[in-house]
Amino acid sequence: MIPEQSCTLLQCQSQTKASTSLSFRTNVSTELDVSKISLFLVGTKWTYFTDRTSVKASELDLKMGHTLLSVLLLHLLNTLLYYVHAQVLDAVLMTDPNWSTFFTGEFVTFICDMNEGEDADWEYKINKDGRDYVPYNTHQRYTLASLSAGDSGDYQCVGHRRSSNSTKNSNTVSLTVSAKPKATLTADTTTISVGGSVTLTCSVQNSVGWKYEWFRRTQRTSEVLVDPVRTNDELNTVISVSQGGIYQCRGTRGKPVYYTDISDEVTIEKTLSNEAVLRRQPDWTQMFRGERITLTCEIHGGETTQWVYEWRRPQYYVHWTDDNHQTLIVSESSSGDYMCRSRPRDDSYSSTEWSKSITLSVSDKPKAVLSVSPSWLSPGASLILSCEVEHPSAGWRFYWYKIVPDLSGTSYSYELLPGRISGTEQDSYIIHGQTQTAGYKCRAGRGDPEYYTYYSKPTFVWSGGSSPESSSFTDPLITGLVSGIFLTMILLLLLLCCCRQMKDPHCNRLSQSQNMNQASATLQTVNQNESQIYSSLLHGQL
Repeated sequence: MIPEQSCTLLQCQSQTKASTSLSFRTNVSTELDVSKISLFLVGTKWTYFTDRTSVKASELDLKMGHTLLSVLLLHLLNTLLYYVHAQVLDAVLMTDPNWSTFFTGEFVTFICDMNEGEDADWEYKINKDGRDYVPYNTHQRYTLASLSAGDSGDYQCVGHRRSSNSTKNSNTVSLTVSAKPKATLTADTTTISVGGSVTLTCSVQNSVGWKYEWFRRTQRTSEVLVDPVRTNDELNTVISVSQGGIYQCRGTRGKPVYYTDISDEVTIEKTLSNEAVLRRQPDWTQMFRGERITLTCEIHGGETTQWVYEWRRPQYYVHWTDDNHQTLIVSESSSGDYMCRSRPRDDSYSSTEWSKSITLSVSDKPKAVLSVSPSWLSPGASLILSCEVEHPSAGWRFYWYKIVPDLSGTSYSYELLPGRISGTEQDSYIIHGQTQTAGYKCRAGRGDPEYYTYYSKPTFVWSGGSSPESSSFTDPLITGLVSGIFLTMILLLLLLCCCRQMKDPHCNRLSQSQNMNQASATLQTVNQNESQIYSSLLHGQL
């Protein structure tokens, strides 16, 4: 029987250290030998036995004894787990930085860890795609500088332990090296609203670890780094800007720092609070081919600012110009919507919103249409002339003309009615005391310089005993005379053909003489009839 011996806590601790021995074997079956220690818990007492004596602790030391026991057990358990873990773990190959994709020009470091023994006891080599790549050496770390596409492949670390002449193989690490990337810049919108901002995002596809740099420039300034105060995250992936300009970004990562190619440009425009107002002069909605119109762009607010102007016209733009007005001679192709906007002369990336549109409708040159009332007059009665433009439109002045035959009676001209050289704003005109048959025309004009419609067709008024056949009375008469001339000429040609068939020279000479005489007489008759018609119109005899 082992003698039991009592001791204080400090004495027990001292004796425990002296009498306890631990032995570990680091072969495949790890063994823990604690031959000198036996612990028994009995009720509220605990007894510690050694090979020589037994110590009985008093109940006063019970709590402290429990604490010591727990510490010893945890220490033994941790030591055991460490040796077991070190025995079964394989060698590990890691990369620094630990990225799945690298790019040409970057750096990567391979780190080889055998997880066994002292690092100095090992030699290391690296294989690529199953072949020797880096021969055995004493360095755990190997750096590949300025990677190229040819460095892509599967890498493995092999360790040789000099003390035992054993080897261990690590896991395989796949390395992919791609061409130098280009940053991608996106904007949620390219126009900053009044008092607002625009969010810009920079990214590099299929890779991680990037931080981003932002640049802004204008047409007059070189690119500068964007104020970092405006960024929303430490990586500068997303920023918010409230200033117009041309923006770009690029990614950076690694040591030494590696840069992507810079992104494409994105132009951001800022909307000013000033209002653009488009006006037209003259203010006509219906225009006609050949008319002139002036469009003026007015800016409300910022009267001291020097502005330049941009115009949006049908089918094309007029880009920034110093003129705040556009003068057009319109045609049918000018129909459509017109707008303008403005920006300060020294700021290419801030502008007003587009003005409200003005719509132009352009038609072909119009004709005037004249009507008379009444068309049959009693001697001395008043005559009312009315003139209108075939397309309803505004701004016209009306001009009134009387038909006047020339002295020969073969043609006629137009003569403005007395006192109406500048035309009338009213579209009607009253002639008092009309006593003779007469013809009239009208036309309309507007604008500066003045633009005129086509003349109306002549309209005749009948007075006295004249027969009011129609306003174009002379046309059927002239048509009948011309028809008679052609009929006479056809008959003469038929007679001439008959004579030639009979081969009678006398007939030929006779037919030629008769042909010439009759043609001359016919033309003389026509001229006389025309003179009589115009003379009769002038003197009221028809």
